[in-house]
Amino acid sequence: MADRSQHLVGLLLGAEEDWPQAFEALLRRVGPVTDDTGVTHDFVSERLTIEPFDLADPVRTDLVIDRLAYWYYHPREWLKKAALMDGTYLLNSPFTFQSMEKHSAYCAMMRLGLKIPRTVLVPYKNPVDNVRWAYTAAKYNKPFDLDAIADDLGYPMYMKPFDGGGWRGVSRINNRDDLHQAYDESGEMLMHLQATVEYEKFARALSIGAETMVMDFRPDEPMHNRYAVSHDFLSPSAGHQSVAISRIVNAFFGWEFNSCEMLVEGDSVHPIDYANACPDVAITSLHYYFPWAISALVKWSAFSLATGRRTKVDLHTERYFAIADDDSLDYDAKLDGYLALANEYFETERYHEWCAQNLPHFTDQVVEWAAGPDCDRILTETVRATYPAHEQEKFLAHFRGLIGLWVADQKH
Repeated sequence: MADRSQHLVGLLLGAEEDWPQAFEALLRRVGPVTDDTGVTHDFVSERLTIEPFDLADPVRTDLVIDRLAYWYYHPREWLKKAALMDGTYLLNSPFTFQSMEKHSAYCAMMRLGLKIPRTVLVPYKNPVDNVRWAYTAAKYNKPFDLDAIADDLGYPMYMKPFDGGGWRGVSRINNRDDLHQAYDESGEMLMHLQATVEYEKFARALSIGAETMVMDFRPDEPMHNRYAVSHDFLSPSAGHQSVAISRIVNAFFGWEFNSCEMLVEGDSVHPIDYANACPDVAITSLHYYFPWAISALVKWSAFSLATGRRTKVDLHTERYFAIADDDSLDYDAKLDGYLALANEYFETERYHEWCAQNLPHFTDQVVEWAAGPDCDRILTETVRATYPAHEQEKFLAHFRGLIGLWVADQKH
């Protein structure tokens, strides 16, 4: 009798209801997958709860999609225990998201030679409430001229927390008045000042496993209108760089569900924000791209479980640094070298071959689902929970049109 293996995907959630329902619905459509050795794999999901745990307790969950632990420490420590002691596969790694927050991520990608805008870390406006810190600050903190730093960086610039998340505490600084107001309001947050660059397009790349979607992002628009449906908004070179940078960042840190924001001027791509433990996948913001995102998340989860991918705590960053330090390589050659390492990490070629062999009809199933009543129910529930009653019909029509456009595009 052939072997059978059932895999449990755990969803560690906050306040979200739209994409988890979509994920659960599409995972049920994957069906049994039989690999080349004759083992049949079944996939089920479960929403995880938060409760006391013994560090020696076994963990049933084979893979966890985490949307909570970056903000909520108790489940974060459970994830670490599950990975270290039980081999649970994690999207994403709490080890690197805790130690490699935005500040470290900037440093690492600068080390690789990516075009990160100039960034300065300034001391706390209000020192943390610790009696020892007050003594240290009084004795060792060197006075500094905030205006001089800003003048050197040049206006406009951005002030944002060194660890960031969800645009918390981010301010555009146009002049000295903005600078001092934002710094005064930063309180006990540790802040970066970051230069901006002239740009034509703001690109946001969502990477899920071995797949990446680069989207035309308009941060000044309302959330429902920030992602423009624009397929050729970058030059071929800038498009290639944007995909490569997003995937390189993820492979470098062991992140597999992350977004990367980039300012693009012609063929020049400048990453500005790429450490997002909970990237936006709401149906009311992604709309057109929502079916792709959930499909990619389902496929990557199934692939990782069926092929026995293992969580990697060791990052092996020296392989990237060896390329960075090779003076015989220009920028494009280094980027291609980093991308080769990233594709090795994500087993990109194997992933696409596995999907073609084991999920040949899954895209058709996703299209059927996106065009059907279950997707529309999720959209309707989300719109009703998000917008005031007098705006709901308008937004339902808006999002139905965009999702319908994605369905139509897949049929061509």
